[in-house]
Amino acid sequence: MDITPLDIQNRQFRVKFRGFDVKEVDAFLEQVAEALQAQAERMERLERALERSKREVAAYREREETFKSALVNSQTVMEQMKSNAKKSADLIIADAEVKAEKLLQRAHKRLSQLHEDIAELKRQRQQIESQIQSIIEIHTKILETGKEEMKAHDEQDDRLQLLNFPRKNPA
Repeated sequence: MDITPLDIQNRQFRVKFRGFDVKEVDAFLEQVAEALQAQAERMERLERALERSKREVAAYREREETFKSALVNSQTVMEQMKSNAKKSADLIIADAEVKAEKLLQRAHKRLSQLHEDIAELKRQRQQIESQIQSIIEIHTKILETGKEEMKAHDEQDDRLQLLNFPRKNPA
């Protein structure tokens, strides 16, 4: 038979001569009832927590099984992807090698053309340098001739100025 805190609170005792102090017994019963009530509430909370923990454990186990299954599936898929990636990489490498060879051939042709262009540009540069040198020499001669003519004109002007200025006699 289970005794509840309410059973303890409602329990009545007969009073006999030289019996227990009724107030003291009632106070004690009240304390016992409160303690039992607290224990019952605690027990109920623990049972609810235990039930919740059991549900969580069951859910975790179910998730674990799902994860295991997903892991096995993903490993299989990953192996297939690796195999496909390897094949694809081999094809890409072979294609790249062919393209690289073609590119290298074009680069050699372009290099050869560039060497020819450089030789032509050097020849043209030498020709232009010769032409510029000739032009500079012609202009230098023209400048020298111009300087000589200017010098001759200046000398003539100096003579004319000497002739044109009247001399003052110092008195």
